[in-house]
Amino acid sequence: MYFPFSLAHHQSGNNSGVIHSGIYYTPGSLKAKLCVQGAALCYQYCDQKGIPYKQCGKLIVAVEQDEIPRLKALYERGLQNNVPGLKLIGAKEIQAKEPFCRGLMALDSPYTGIVNYKQVAQSYAEDFQEAGGTILMDFEVTNMEMAKESSPGSEDGLKYPVIVRNKKGEEISCGHLLTCAGLYSDRLSEISGCSPEPRIVPFRGDYLVLKPEKCYLVKGNIYPVPNPRFPFLGFHFTPRMDGSVWLGPNAVLAFKREGYNLFDFSTGDFLDAVTYSGLWKLVLRNVSYGVGEMYRACSLSAQVKQLQRFIPEVTTSDVLRGPSGVRAQALDSDGNLVDDFVFDGGTGDLGSRVLHVRNAPSPAATSSLAIAGMIADEAKRRFEL
Repeated sequence: MYFPFSLAHHQSGNNSGVIHSGIYYTPGSLKAKLCVQGAALCYQYCDQKGIPYKQCGKLIVAVEQDEIPRLKALYERGLQNNVPGLKLIGAKEIQAKEPFCRGLMALDSPYTGIVNYKQVAQSYAEDFQEAGGTILMDFEVTNMEMAKESSPGSEDGLKYPVIVRNKKGEEISCGHLLTCAGLYSDRLSEISGCSPEPRIVPFRGDYLVLKPEKCYLVKGNIYPVPNPRFPFLGFHFTPRMDGSVWLGPNAVLAFKREGYNLFDFSTGDFLDAVTYSGLWKLVLRNVSYGVGEMYRACSLSAQVKQLQRFIPEVTTSDVLRGPSGVRAQALDSDGNLVDDFVFDGGTGDLGSRVLHVRNAPSPAATSSLAIAGMIADEAKRRFEL
């Protein structure tokens, strides 16, 4: 159930809940650096705040011979990223850790964990309020502009020249502005007079859940070896803090930026996506993958077939359709997924006072405290604070 105008209502509250260790990301990238730092900070923060988590680990499992070289390359990448505790294990060790999982070889990441990110976000909010901050919800921004010049008699000048208005006509005055708008990051950037690129195209990920009596089949996270020809990770097994196990997700174009249900539709969001040349370039490069994802979205048995590659005991009678999330996927005009975190601002009186977090996909929740530190440093530099 979704509660409008609540904290962590969208990406942060509808993700898999995994504390990622930093294996997948290009060495030297912001994702690699901030994920490894962020995971350590996340565990530390949860310990300080008494937020429960489980360091249940993750196996990335090769089930075909041709996946083994990619798995070994992933292991080397993880080592370059300074991910702690990584090791390659064989079939017997896989079954020792995951008795129902079958595979030829796996990358064992014991540092991977799970947490309820809604609890983490709520704790961040409490910290912010205790520091003197104010949280406003149901404040849909429709306009930003510079205030008029201050009166000649003003001694301090105009201290808060940036005016932010919502659709109700309410406004907030501020000196500088940081935005991290997720599904609306491109639109908020455009409203501020900054570049609309990269554009956000929403992809819905639908999960299955194991029936409670079948959750014994999974102990920790079980992931496939990613295929570099395809843009998303593929189906995986994710235990949750409440004891449930999520399976998936798939990845299909959402016809609404907040379209968590199959038939959710927004004419504006749909046209915004399908008239963007970058989306068509992405689609044409991944036709077979996209058709397969659409088929699996409609076919429970097709999704279970993917899961049976790892745990053959799973059957269609063991699973139920579960929740969905919407990923704010940033695309450039050439149809490339923008993989790394992106921070930018603009020029002129207004643009020079704004810092946009343009792209913060997974592992942004894991990396959130490290990202916050980078944003604070960048704000100080840009705004000369």
